[in-house]
Amino acid sequence: MTGAVIVAARRSAVVPRGGAFRGLEIHQLAAPVIADLLRDAGLAPADVDELILANALGAGGNPARVAALAAGLPQRVAGLGIDRQCCGGMDAVLLAEALIGAGRAQVVIAGGAESYSRRPLRLRTDPQGGPPAAYDQPPFTPWPDRDPGMAEAAEAVAAQLGISRARQDAWTIASHARALAARDRLRAEITAVAGVRDDPFARPMTPQLCARAKVLAGSVTAANTAAAADGAGFCLLVSDTVARRLATPRLRILSGATLGADPELPGLAPVPAIRAALADSGTSPGDLDAVALMEAFAVQAITCAGETGLPEARINTGGGALARGHPIGASGAIETVRLFHDLTRPGQRGLAAIAAAGGLGSALVLERL
Repeated sequence: MTGAVIVAARRSAVVPRGGAFRGLEIHQLAAPVIADLLRDAGLAPADVDELILANALGAGGNPARVAALAAGLPQRVAGLGIDRQCCGGMDAVLLAEALIGAGRAQVVIAGGAESYSRRPLRLRTDPQGGPPAAYDQPPFTPWPDRDPGMAEAAEAVAAQLGISRARQDAWTIASHARALAARDRLRAEITAVAGVRDDPFARPMTPQLCARAKVLAGSVTAANTAAAADGAGFCLLVSDTVARRLATPRLRILSGATLGADPELPGLAPVPAIRAALADSGTSPGDLDAVALMEAFAVQAITCAGETGLPEARINTGGGALARGHPIGASGAIETVRLFHDLTRPGQRGLAAIAAAGGLGSALVLERL
């Protein structure tokens, strides 16, 4: 076994559906980010052994191969496309670490890219020969009565734990405020794509604005839910051997976990993954210097923080997905990129975590070397 470290991490801005990225395909979002990633590390495309790209809304095929070719990587880089919905981008990073750890690769780019704007329309054929029927959410369980919509599932968590709309809105307001305050420092991690250098969605939010938001399910509204969005994020992982010759930051993945939980309450799924990742790394919540916690719904973030004892003052100090948007397959990678840039001093530790439809949760712990 050999060690693996993250030596560079980049993302595009996150742009809500129909915005500045509306005409870009997945590979067009990914390629500029990959180019900057290699430039940051002082590596050439020819040094790359594999590209792992998560995507959840595309038409299948192998978007990783398309992105590898678009980014000018060698033709021998086959590209591996994965789909674990919202967890996919983070799981791609964990898979890259395992690939290097097994000695099968020395340099791997891992993350995700998603376009809500360009996603294909979904139709299901009628076995009786009738017209195809359109659908939006694919099945995440084999039981239709135990496969809720995501807003309904978030409301179920809010109702079960007594988390009010006012509390969800307060979390949302704080997320936007932190994103606006951090705009200048966030530019260090953002690759300009289509001329966009900042996350455009963050805005001064107030209780009055939140009160006017469309209700999606009970206390869950369009304000305290992350907007559907386009974006890409990637990390560059290398073996310890390669890292020794690079003048870059080095962050070790101390632990990682992807676990399944109740498919009817996906917002709770990161809780066991967070606990497992912390325990495996010998880290307590109080040891964390930074936390990148996915905010697909405010209630999900509130619950994961509360159930695991994460220090709220260190969560999403640059704002979260409520202030950016949610490019499904890329979001876990973007959380990892955020954590990479928040850990600036040797010895600092941080946690990133995310939930996915079907009752899935992923988490990882990083340490700056």
